[in-house]
Amino acid sequence: MRVLWALLCCLTLPAWAEEPLSGWAVYPTDKSYEDLVADTKAAVKENGLIVVTQAGPTKAAAARGIIIPGNLVIGAFNNDYAVRVLETSVRAMIEAPIRFYITENEDGTATLSYKTPSFVFAPYVYEGGEPLSDIASELDTKFQAVAESAVK
Repeated sequence: MRVLWALLCCLTLPAWAEEPLSGWAVYPTDKSYEDLVADTKAAVKENGLIVVTQAGPTKAAAARGIIIPGNLVIGAFNNDYAVRVLETSVRAMIEAPIRFYITENEDGTATLSYKTPSFVFAPYVYEGGEPLSDIASELDTKFQAVAESAVK
């Protein structure tokens, strides 16, 4: 019975994977992975944020002889937002920087996605109140502008 259940789950997994996740913004593009990475970094800077972190398994895997599709997480934030978030909720800063996720598709194109700042900070609104909600809304607008600039 467990084997049947596992098989059933595996057969339905691709359909689940294509469902949009709650709180996520997803931007499929015709751009290559390398171009979308470069354009996202440029758009972050153009929109007053800073690339704070970058992490991905692609290059490390290649160094081990394993080839996987391009995959990179770019954390973006700035000190003004950090100070303002801390004024509302110290716990909420665990979520900074907020991340963009760039993935290479099988057809050579790439997709830019991210959890919206409002979604990321939602668990902390009980503590940060309306000021934190306002910051998250500002960041929603800024992250959308970064994404729209990066994918065009």
